[in-house]
Amino acid sequence: MSLGLLGKKLGMTRLFDEQAGTMIPVTVIDVSGNTILQTKTPEKDGYSAVQTGYGDQKEFRVSKPALGHFKKSGSTPKRFIREFRFETGAAMPETHPGVETFTAGQWVDVIGESKGKGFQGAVKRHGFGGLRMTHGSMMHRRTGAIGCRSTPGRVWKNQKMPGHMGTTRTTVQNLKVVAVRPEDGVILVSGAIPGTKGSYVTVRPAKKKTA
Repeated sequence: MSLGLLGKKLGMTRLFDEQAGTMIPVTVIDVSGNTILQTKTPEKDGYSAVQTGYGDQKEFRVSKPALGHFKKSGSTPKRFIREFRFETGAAMPETHPGVETFTAGQWVDVIGESKGKGFQGAVKRHGFGGLRMTHGSMMHRRTGAIGCRSTPGRVWKNQKMPGHMGTTRTTVQNLKVVAVRPEDGVILVSGAIPGTKGSYVTVRPAKKKTA
């Protein structure tokens, strides 16, 4: 992996392709203020990585050890901290390039926390087809049988059932960077990304698509 960006989802809008004239739905991500907090090396930490922080917060909201960690790097306290790993021996940056980390047309993956949906049934949560919709069925959107006959005669682990849905780590892959706007400190990526407006996301170079 190489260096990525931390940011905040601002919302969605649309752009128009100048050549084809087609409408492109995009998500606006604020990536201003990315700061390198620590550089990890194989000799000291066992692996190569760059620790990055985003989003200023007040000093009294962080612990003293964390405050010392921020001051050691000459940074203000950050709300959102993540690491980007590098291959052993790869050159690691001393300062973060910020919004210019990515260029228009580049493919990226966006990682965030999905929206919370509360308690949901199996049809909505797992996409079950449901049972018969005929009159008198009384089992329209139920889960149905969950047992496993007389042998082993129990419910298997990880059985898909009703429960809490959402608020899970979600990765959307292969999104194209449509535009980079250094003057606003934002990047615009095609399509939708996880989370609500104001939620924190990680933008990294795409792992499965390079061109």
